[in-house]
Amino acid sequence: MQARIANPTELAPGAYKAMFAMEAFLGQCGIPSSTLHLIKLRASQINGCGFCVDMHARDAKKEGETDERVWSVAAWREAPYYTDEERAALALTEAATRLADNPAGVPDDVWDLAADHYSEQDLAALVMAIASINAWNRINVTIRQPAGSARAI
Repeated sequence: MQARIANPTELAPGAYKAMFAMEAFLGQCGIPSSTLHLIKLRASQINGCGFCVDMHARDAKKEGETDERVWSVAAWREAPYYTDEERAALALTEAATRLADNPAGVPDDVWDLAADHYSEQDLAALVMAIASINAWNRINVTIRQPAGSARAI
Protein backbone atom coordinates (compact mmCIF):
# COMPACT_ATOMS: atom_id res chain seq x y z
CA MET A 1 0.00 0.00 0.00
CA GLN A 2 1.20 3.47 -0.81
CA ALA A 3 0.23 6.57 1.17
CA ARG A 4 -2.01 9.02 -0.65
CA ILE A 5 -0.26 11.96 1.05
CA ALA A 6 3.46 11.81 1.73
CA ASN A 7 3.76 14.25 4.66
CA PRO A 8 0.33 15.17 6.03
CA THR A 9 1.80 16.88 9.09
CA GLU A 10 3.47 19.42 6.80
CA LEU A 11 0.27 20.07 4.85
CA ALA A 12 -1.98 20.68 7.86
CA PRO A 13 0.46 21.66 10.63
CA GLY A 14 -2.06 23.47 12.83
CA ALA A 15 -4.42 20.51 12.84
CA TYR A 16 -1.66 18.05 13.66
CA LYS A 17 -0.37 20.37 16.39
CA ALA A 18 -3.83 20.23 17.98
CA MET A 19 -3.94 16.43 17.66
CA PHE A 20 -0.51 16.13 19.28
CA ALA A 21 -1.64 18.47 22.09
CA MET A 22 -4.48 16.02 22.77
CA GLU A 23 -1.95 13.19 22.96
CA ALA A 24 0.12 15.24 25.42
CA PHE A 25 -3.00 15.71 27.59
CA LEU A 26 -3.72 11.98 27.46
CA GLY A 27 -0.15 11.23 28.52
CA GLN A 28 -0.70 13.05 31.80
CA CYS A 29 -4.44 12.49 32.38
CA GLY A 30 -4.03 9.80 35.03
CA ILE A 31 -5.33 6.84 33.01
CA PRO A 32 -2.60 4.16 33.05
CA SER A 33 -0.62 4.13 29.81
CA SER A 34 -1.22 0.39 29.57
CA THR A 35 -4.98 1.03 29.44
CA LEU A 36 -4.52 3.79 26.86
CA HIS A 37 -2.43 1.47 24.68
CA LEU A 38 -5.09 -1.24 24.89
CA ILE A 39 -7.96 1.04 23.91
CA LYS A 40 -5.92 2.60 21.09
CA LEU A 41 -5.01 -0.84 19.82
CA ARG A 42 -8.59 -2.15 20.04
CA ALA A 43 -10.19 0.85 18.32
CA SER A 44 -7.54 0.67 15.60
CA GLN A 45 -8.30 -3.02 15.04
CA ILE A 46 -12.01 -2.27 14.71
CA ASN A 47 -11.34 0.58 12.28
CA GLY A 48 -8.87 -1.43 10.21
CA CYS A 49 -6.04 1.06 10.72
CA GLY A 50 -2.86 -0.92 10.11
CA PHE A 51 -0.71 2.13 10.81
CA CYS A 52 -2.16 2.59 14.30
CA VAL A 53 -2.35 -1.13 15.11
CA ASP A 54 1.34 -1.45 14.31
CA MET A 55 2.32 1.70 16.21
CA HIS A 56 0.28 1.05 19.35
CA ALA A 57 1.25 -2.62 19.59
CA ARG A 58 4.90 -1.60 19.35
CA ASP A 59 4.46 1.26 21.84
CA ALA A 60 2.74 -1.10 24.29
CA LYS A 61 5.56 -3.63 23.96
CA LYS A 62 8.19 -0.90 24.52
CA GLU A 63 6.45 -0.01 27.78
CA GLY A 64 6.55 -3.62 28.96
CA GLU A 65 3.18 -4.94 27.83
CA THR A 66 3.07 -8.74 27.55
CA ASP A 67 2.71 -10.52 24.24
CA GLU A 68 -0.47 -12.24 25.46
CA ARG A 69 -2.22 -8.95 26.21
CA VAL A 70 -1.19 -7.38 22.91
CA TRP A 71 -2.13 -10.43 20.86
CA SER A 72 -5.45 -11.13 22.56
CA VAL A 73 -6.93 -7.64 22.86
CA ALA A 74 -9.21 -8.36 19.89
CA ALA A 75 -10.72 -11.17 21.97
CA TRP A 76 -10.47 -9.47 25.37
CA ARG A 77 -13.82 -10.86 26.57
CA GLU A 78 -12.52 -14.42 26.26
CA ALA A 79 -8.95 -13.79 27.43
CA PRO A 80 -7.98 -13.89 31.12
CA TYR A 81 -5.28 -11.21 30.88
CA TYR A 82 -7.23 -8.01 31.61
CA THR A 83 -8.40 -6.33 34.80
CA ASP A 84 -12.02 -5.40 35.42
CA GLU A 85 -11.09 -1.74 34.87
CA GLU A 86 -9.44 -2.52 31.53
CA ARG A 87 -12.45 -4.58 30.47
CA ALA A 88 -14.76 -1.66 31.25
CA ALA A 89 -12.51 0.68 29.22
CA LEU A 90 -12.39 -1.79 26.33
CA ALA A 91 -16.18 -2.18 26.34
CA LEU A 92 -16.58 1.60 26.28
CA THR A 93 -14.03 1.82 23.48
CA GLU A 94 -15.87 -0.73 21.35
CA ALA A 95 -19.27 0.88 21.93
CA ALA A 96 -18.02 4.39 21.18
CA THR A 97 -16.09 3.20 18.12
CA ARG A 98 -19.06 1.27 16.72
CA LEU A 99 -21.70 3.99 17.10
CA ALA A 100 -23.29 3.07 13.77
CA ASP A 101 -24.01 -0.44 15.11
CA ASN A 102 -26.30 0.83 17.87
CA PRO A 103 -28.95 3.46 17.13
CA ALA A 104 -29.02 4.38 20.84
CA GLY A 105 -25.29 5.15 20.86
CA VAL A 106 -23.28 3.88 23.80
CA PRO A 107 -25.58 1.61 25.84
CA ASP A 108 -26.26 2.55 29.46
CA ASP A 109 -24.93 -0.76 30.76
CA VAL A 110 -21.57 -0.15 29.06
CA TRP A 111 -21.38 3.39 30.45
CA ASP A 112 -22.49 2.25 33.92
CA LEU A 113 -19.82 -0.45 33.99
CA ALA A 114 -17.16 2.11 33.11
CA ALA A 115 -18.57 4.50 35.73
CA ASP A 116 -18.26 1.72 38.34
CA HIS A 117 -14.49 1.67 37.75
CA TYR A 118 -13.57 5.24 36.84
CA SER A 119 -14.20 8.69 38.30
CA GLU A 120 -15.99 11.30 36.20
CA GLN A 121 -12.64 12.95 35.48
CA ASP A 122 -11.21 9.63 34.32
CA LEU A 123 -14.33 8.93 32.24
CA ALA A 124 -13.90 12.30 30.54
CA ALA A 125 -10.28 11.40 29.75
CA LEU A 126 -11.29 7.96 28.45
CA VAL A 127 -13.91 9.52 26.17
CA MET A 128 -11.28 11.92 24.83
CA ALA A 129 -8.80 9.07 24.32
CA ILE A 130 -11.40 7.06 22.40
CA ALA A 131 -12.37 10.07 20.30
CA SER A 132 -8.72 10.84 19.61
CA ILE A 133 -7.78 7.36 18.41
CA ASN A 134 -10.88 7.21 16.25
CA ALA A 135 -9.85 10.52 14.67
CA TRP A 136 -6.30 9.25 14.10
CA ASN A 137 -7.71 6.04 12.57
CA ARG A 138 -9.92 7.97 10.18
CA ILE A 139 -7.04 10.18 9.11
CA ASN A 140 -4.65 7.30 8.54
CA VAL A 141 -7.16 4.99 6.84
CA THR A 142 -8.30 7.81 4.53
CA ILE A 143 -4.78 8.72 3.43
CA ARG A 144 -3.71 5.05 3.44
CA GLN A 145 -0.82 5.59 5.81
CA PRO A 146 1.04 2.25 5.66
CA ALA A 147 1.68 0.12 8.70
CA GLY A 148 5.25 0.52 9.91
CA SER A 149 5.71 3.99 8.47
CA ALA A 150 5.59 5.53 11.98
CA ARG A 151 9.06 4.10 12.56
CA ALA A 152 10.35 6.22 9.66
CA ILE A 153 9.02 9.47 11.14
